[in-house]
Amino acid sequence: MTGEGTVRLRPPNNRVNERAVGWWRAQWLVTTAVPVLVLGVLGALIGPARAWLLGAAGIVAVAGLACTVFFPFWWYRVHRWEVTDEAVYVRTGALWQEWRIAPMSRIQTVDTVRGPLEQAFRLATVTVTTASSKGAIRIEGLDHELAAELARQLTRITQATPGDAT
Repeated sequence: MTGEGTVRLRPPNNRVNERAVGWWRAQWLVTTAVPVLVLGVLGALIGPARAWLLGAAGIVAVAGLACTVFFPFWWYRVHRWEVTDEAVYVRTGALWQEWRIAPMSRIQTVDTVRGPLEQAFRLATVTVTTASSKGAIRIEGLDHELAAELARQLTRITQATPGDAT
């Protein structure tokens, strides 16, 4: 129920880059491969626990592959972001969706990060640090050139916005 003067929150307009699906899949595969390899090596080396360790490796592999297929598509459908002259808006999450809004007057720093996997997919993450106890807002899965332009845009807007960012 909305009354007069009530502002309704709409989803942010922008999707992450479609290459983010591949990036998220690669992250899941790496995250799955490490414990599967450890369990497999231990299973090969420890005879009495071989069946248990190899069974656990198989369970982790199947669960990890299922997550690799399912979650990146879902995240792509859910993750949104938008920057206006007043604020940065981000919606993330798979099961628990989180909406974050950072007014321009509260922004303290803007950073871009490109890890090795992000570089391979030509992506970047923009991190907007505010005075919030909740922590920084991260816009992941952006084309690296768009991320650089977004950082420049946010820097210009925040410099022109009155406030003390506290």
